[in-house]
Amino acid sequence: MKPIRLMSGFLTVGFWTLASRVLGFVREVMLLSLIGPGPLMDAFVAAFRLPNMFRRFFAEGAFNAAFVPIFSSKVEGGEDAATFGRDALNGLALVTLLLTALAMIFMPALVWATAGGFDPERFDLTVGFGRIVFPYIFFMSLSALFSGVLNATGRFAAAAAAPVLLNIFVIAAMGTAWAIGAEIITWLIWVIPLAGIAQLALTWGAAARAGFALKPALPRWTPDMSLMVRTAIPAALATGVMQINLVVGQLVASQYDSAVSWLFAADRLYQLPLGVVGIAVGIVLLPDLARRLKADDLTGARDAYSRAGEFAMALTVPSAVALMVIPLPLVSVLFGRGATGTDDVAAIAVAVAIYGAGLPAFVLQKVVQPQYFARGDTTSPFRFALVAMAINAAVAVGLSPLVGWIAPALATTIAGWAMLGLLYWGLRGMGGTVKVDDRYRARLPRIFAASCAMGVALWVAAILLKPALGTGYVRYIALLVLIALGAVTYLGAAQVLGALKLSEIKGAVRRR
Repeated sequence: MKPIRLMSGFLTVGFWTLASRVLGFVREVMLLSLIGPGPLMDAFVAAFRLPNMFRRFFAEGAFNAAFVPIFSSKVEGGEDAATFGRDALNGLALVTLLLTALAMIFMPALVWATAGGFDPERFDLTVGFGRIVFPYIFFMSLSALFSGVLNATGRFAAAAAAPVLLNIFVIAAMGTAWAIGAEIITWLIWVIPLAGIAQLALTWGAAARAGFALKPALPRWTPDMSLMVRTAIPAALATGVMQINLVVGQLVASQYDSAVSWLFAADRLYQLPLGVVGIAVGIVLLPDLARRLKADDLTGARDAYSRAGEFAMALTVPSAVALMVIPLPLVSVLFGRGATGTDDVAAIAVAVAIYGAGLPAFVLQKVVQPQYFARGDTTSPFRFALVAMAINAAVAVGLSPLVGWIAPALATTIAGWAMLGLLYWGLRGMGGTVKVDDRYRARLPRIFAASCAMGVALWVAAILLKPALGTGYVRYIALLVLIALGAVTYLGAAQVLGALKLSEIKGAVRRR
């Protein structure tokens, strides 16, 4: 994949991820306005986190880390990739069906393990909600497999567009329930498995059109499946460690009223740049690195890695600065309405600023990890994740008596930077392909300088626009003005300082 093609892939995935995140904002705005922080929202967040947690464990995490490199190498080498894909599909379907059955039976134990601080009302609600939404993991795991097939063959659009369907379904369900006076939470939880079916249908059909019409059959154990499982187990353990971090944070937060809801809302805000940039880079970079290493194209692998890091930092650093400088205007305008009061807004804004400080680390992990996965090394990230887990748990539990509910947010950010440091430390000995080129090294400090200039402009503008940001519908216009000012300031400073060339972006967009 040529550099311009690689950038085009980043933009394609980033565009659809942005669409998903924007609709996700609409979803969260409706959720916070119509339901609001409290027992119902805490229960929904904890219940919906269960299938998402296992989805990252089985599909987007361990499974993809093992499946995509093997499938990509078979496509590159002209081998029988379709048979391997079919076997992987059937094996994953069996595992997720068994997991769903066990979860439905032992849901109270799952809720106790992940939100043990809930009072009886929130606990019972979470158990009931969990049994409805958990089957979502089956459909989403299979959809993730077909997305991996599409990404490995350089077709990113359909896979990246699939998550948009979840937000469309949820928005439609809550809007309909509100319009007809029905119970909104009931419509919300029942529409989630339906959205999973729609996402699976989209990616399955796209894979079939791409020449991989994989069909269900009895699972088979083959040498390729054995290799995939051996590769997936360490990645599964590493992903499991990351999910333990989320559980620890939720356990601490569940001891405080509405804290689970506050952290969830803050997480949605910082997930916008993380999803648009970090996930897009990781999705495109892993199969590209795997193909280049298979073809012994070491120069191309280094160039792809450098461009991925440059692209990620050019968008992530200014996003992190914005989240830290203007969290209150962002949260108050986006979420401050209906059942979400001023105290809720202030709490969410604090968490947003903390998460913003860790955003570059979260994104760079997505850039660095493919270096390990493309080489079939899933053991090293697991060892590093264990250390990060210990740090996360120590900070979350240790600081909670001192700072209360914000301890999980602090722990997430600190552990994120620790994990990134360990990943970089582990790159030693991999050769020149893991070293960024001169262009990246020259542009990185300029990106930081342009982002600082933007931060100053945002801080001054937020002070001047403070009255407008708190006034009715005018606040929406004021926030748009604030964001536009930040974007213009950053792009202008980046162009002047040489941190970013608009001609490169235009060239990539034309070739999407």
